Amino acid sequence: MSRFHWDLTDLPWDQFDPTKLDAETLKVIKAAALVEYGGEKYAHYLCNVFSDDPAFQQSAKDWAIEEVRHGEALGRYAELADPAFRFSEALSRYDAGYQFDIEAVTSVRGSHSGELIARCIVETGTSSYYTAIADATEEPLLKSICRHIAADELRHYKLFYTYLKPYLKLESLGRLDRIRIVLGRMRESEDDELSYAYYAANTPADVAYDREACAAAYMSRAYRFYRLEHVDRVVAMAFKVCGLRPHTIWHDIARRAACWTLSRKTRDLVKAAA
Repeated sequence: MSRFHWDLTDLPWDQFDPTKLDAETLKVIKAAALVEYGGEKYAHYLCNVFSDDPAFQQSAKDWAIEEVRHGEALGRYAELADPAFRFSEALSRYDAGYQFDIEAVTSVRGSHSGELIARCIVETGTSSYYTAIADATEEPLLKSICRHIAADELRHYKLFYTYLKPYLKLESLGRLDRIRIVLGRMRESEDDELSYAYYAANTPADVAYDREACAAAYMSRAYRFYRLEHVDRVVAMAFKVCGLRPHTIWHDIARRAACWTLSRKTRDLVKAAA
């Protein structure tokens, strides 16, 4: 039996209903396919950083296999929904234009704990994001794909959090430092990785890359899926990583602030994209 939870053959490809697909949703799905498919690069980086932890290295390699599968599922879906789209061509454009130092041997977060905190926040974002898309879309195949991916991403969060706990004891990373890393990684959700993926997946090759325009185009479409329950989930998962108790008055304050920020950003991004 496979140690993984699903593969492409488990998805209901025969349920695809193009009449229920939103064209704007398809644009972010194309971009997400490119980002997800890059899991092997991140696993290579993680194995370098955790070179003295073979158990984690194997977990990172298994994680990468699932991330690549996410990219394959979303890429195949995008090609089904838009026959003019070529996933392999978009992926080549993305790989040529967006790169990071996968050969680094120390974490950009400053410690093993910091790296694992950042990974937890990435999985917090992706699990909530795909859940939000699944809840929003009426297209049956996309709903199924996003639910499968969201379940994987939640397991990935739990995986990285499990490895985080002993490293926190070993490295004694304080709560304020944990909060700083969490907030920093959240801000990075609007960096070149996603905006360039949107560009490579949706913009003609003869059009120059405009980071601000592509970031606005992607985020204005991505943020619209989120509802209160999704934001609440993000805050609860982030609180846990920070060492804070969820479902307290501070959780409620943070959730309200996050909802206000999300609403304001969405309005601003829609204006910018227009």
